[in-house]
Amino acid sequence: MFDTITSQKLGYYVYALVNPLTKKVFYIGKGVENRVFSHLECALDPNQSNESDKLEEIRDIIKKGNSVEHYILRHGLTEDQAFMIESTLIDFASFNDLMLKNEVRGHGSEYYGIKSTDEIVRQYNAPKLDHISDPVIIININKKYKRFKNSAVSIYDATREAWVVSEQRRSSVKYALAEYQGIIVAVYKIDKWFAVQTSDNQKNNRWGFEGSKPSEVIIEKYLNKSIAHAKKPGAANPIRFSI
Repeated sequence: MFDTITSQKLGYYVYALVNPLTKKVFYIGKGVENRVFSHLECALDPNQSNESDKLEEIRDIIKKGNSVEHYILRHGLTEDQAFMIESTLIDFASFNDLMLKNEVRGHGSEYYGIKSTDEIVRQYNAPKLDHISDPVIIININKKYKRFKNSAVSIYDATREAWVVSEQRRSSVKYALAEYQGIIVAVYKIDKWFAVQTSDNQKNNRWGFEGSKPSEVIIEKYLNKSIAHAKKPGAANPIRFSI
């Protein structure tokens, strides 16, 4: 634990927890005072109810007779600076397939985080999609898709299931547009619909589709276009139709 003088000198800081057995960083965070040591305290607390992969790794390290290594990466920061550095390091680690135990990405990552140069252009100057001339379903995948290489869910998998789509819609929709953060990031030709079995095995009206690459004309018409201007504030439904 840090003494009072050290804590005062540190200010806000960004830290890393390292597994001494693998010499790899498994968690990155920001904090003040003794925040860096709080995860160890939680892992040792018999009344701890909020379980996580991070706490499990700490307990495994201790069980094998070792101690978590704590590193201060940058200190003397303002809170905003600490947020930015933490977010950058988490993004960079995720982008390079370093399996951190952080449950969430850093502050502001969705907007300011790692993006390709094409994604940056789309974010700031994507042409608006003002007219839809084909029978399409627009599916928002913000909650299902994670951008980085170690994501278990691809854009296609995040888009294809499982949605409440009526029989009338299924018979008339021809294309599926995947929307991520207001931008159409993928376009699929819907070849076939299939019923999706839910975890409770109850009969329901959720469906998925098998898709293929549409014509270049269709791709050019919709891909990388922005529909952020057309979204209704507070709209919760992840799918929309244009038929």
